[in-house]
Amino acid sequence: MKLDQAYSGNVFICSSESYEDAKAVIYGMPMDYTVSYRPGSRFGPARIRQASVGLEEYSPYLDKSILDAAYFDAGDLLLPFGNAARSLDVIGDYVRGLLKDDKFPIGLGGEHLVSWPVIQAMHEKYPDLAVIHIDAHADLRDQYEGEPLSHSTPIRKAAELIGGKNIYQFGIRSGSKEEFLYGRQNINFHPFEVAAPLKTELPKMGSRPVYVTIDIDVLDPSCAPGTGTAEAGGITSKELLEAVHLIARSDVNVVGCDLVEVAPIYDPTEQTQIVAAKLIREMLLGFVK
Repeated sequence: MKLDQAYSGNVFICSSESYEDAKAVIYGMPMDYTVSYRPGSRFGPARIRQASVGLEEYSPYLDKSILDAAYFDAGDLLLPFGNAARSLDVIGDYVRGLLKDDKFPIGLGGEHLVSWPVIQAMHEKYPDLAVIHIDAHADLRDQYEGEPLSHSTPIRKAAELIGGKNIYQFGIRSGSKEEFLYGRQNINFHPFEVAAPLKTELPKMGSRPVYVTIDIDVLDPSCAPGTGTAEAGGITSKELLEAVHLIARSDVNVVGCDLVEVAPIYDPTEQTQIVAAKLIREMLLGFVK
């Protein structure tokens, strides 16, 4: 007899056991093969689930409870270790299946390259897709040391697919000179800050479909040291929660989201995965209608 997994830490807290009845599906993308500094984000999804057990079911920000939400934690995708290209194919195919079943995908990374096949799948279903990208890094390189498949390249790939003016970047404080030039010329590019420029940009998006991708390293290392490429000068967890709530209360139609680059080995205090779990709760309650 299988025991109830809802509070086990093996699934995100209070996950339903029914895929068919779920509106949203949480899934892990445990890949960190292309990181340029510290690996370890492949362990992020599992540790976020474990940290979720410490959450209250109720969100006082949104006045909603996850007990009233219909979501299913599918676990981690089985990715061919070390094979980035094939792993991206597996991720893309899985998300296409979710979209075909009219599920709202909530991805747990993993390095940021895992967002690229998800954006491709999203664009196939929503040709007028916009992307909100919240991150410390621009991720606008066309290659890194000769490799086009890199955690430094997903947003550049997305820009070339959907058009740079359909991408909105916030919190960027690290990148090459060329990336910052490309961003300023081609993207809705808002370095250093998140909440303030979001308030200006969200009304311009109207009710269009939007995919939200958040890299945990947008937070200052004092808030989230457990990440592969920590960058000083970041925002607080309070501001990142505010950003999620601004998106949730806006008119945009959020059609999917992910949270990436949690590398728990670098944070023995577990504060990184604790804030990540809370962000997933707020995105689940705020984005899934």
